Amino acid sequence: MSAFPRPHRVAVVAAPPVTTFDLSIPGLVFGAALVGERPAYEVTICTADPGVVATSGGMDLLLAHGLEATGAADTVMVTGTGDRVSTDPRVLDALRAAAARGARVASICTGAFVLAQAGLLDGRRATTFWYMSEEFRRRFPGIALVPDVLFVEDRGVLTSAGLSAGIDLCLHMVGRDHGAAVANATARLVVAAPVRPGGQAQFIETPLPPERGARLSATRAWALARLDEPTTLADLARHAGTSVRTLTRRFRSETGLSPLQWLLHRRLDRAREILETTTLPMEQVAARSGLGTADSLRTHFRRSTSLTPTAYRAVHRAGRGGGLLPSGSKGVVGGGG
Repeated sequence: MSAFPRPHRVAVVAAPPVTTFDLSIPGLVFGAALVGERPAYEVTICTADPGVVATSGGMDLLLAHGLEATGAADTVMVTGTGDRVSTDPRVLDALRAAAARGARVASICTGAFVLAQAGLLDGRRATTFWYMSEEFRRRFPGIALVPDVLFVEDRGVLTSAGLSAGIDLCLHMVGRDHGAAVANATARLVVAAPVRPGGQAQFIETPLPPERGARLSATRAWALARLDEPTTLADLARHAGTSVRTLTRRFRSETGLSPLQWLLHRRLDRAREILETTTLPMEQVAARSGLGTADSLRTHFRRSTSLTPTAYRAVHRAGRGGGLLPSGSKGVVGGGG
């Protein structure tokens, strides 16, 4: 028997015609996640009828695995599909069976329509590709659609918005399973934006919107490299070579947030990572994350995650058998992703 725990098994269900981009996301993100030097996940793509599977982009895919792969999976995901009305009953049965035995169930993009057909979103909150939101709301009035977020989690069922929001969802699940340090390292490996703040609340209702521009990317990188230092709007504007007013307008256009809101989210990312990977006292966690004092850390952390920093650390320490770095360790990953 191996001395190490087996990888978390993820079954990705292709319900044709599939969207190839969405279908590739779980393998890319989960495949890049490492715990130490070991793969954290094992990903299998499956479908009701193994063989050639049609895509919404006009090409064909060859998939070797059938739906039996869902029976041994810890997480079962269904990705975007061009058929939002009449999903194969065998796919719906496999999803219901996975949920019934306690597997985590998730969808990317219009895969939410498949989960809805299976009845797995009834009475829950969910999201989907914004372009299909009105159709989803008309067809499934019993589901509380949250149209303006990247992803939603409700009692073990997760749904994401369209396209690249699936990357955010997968990174969120990596963070849930293995902590902020592993999730941020995975984000860097797949050259994605830093992991969006998720917190410990039951629903993930207000993750960061996707970045929509790169004019201020150098300024954001500069700010990330010195999160532990006081940074004002004037400092950011000076680095960007623009006025505070122009900086604020461009920042909101590119990130969906004001500069100071964005800084706060990034500092909370850093605080979570330090809490998960060290035993540093709260004053030092606050100082290293740029949140000032332990009281300030506690206030912002509770507002973001519904937990105190101490409780958050205890949860993650219990989940890892107490494997934190000692207080004097230099092993904290800097930059917040």
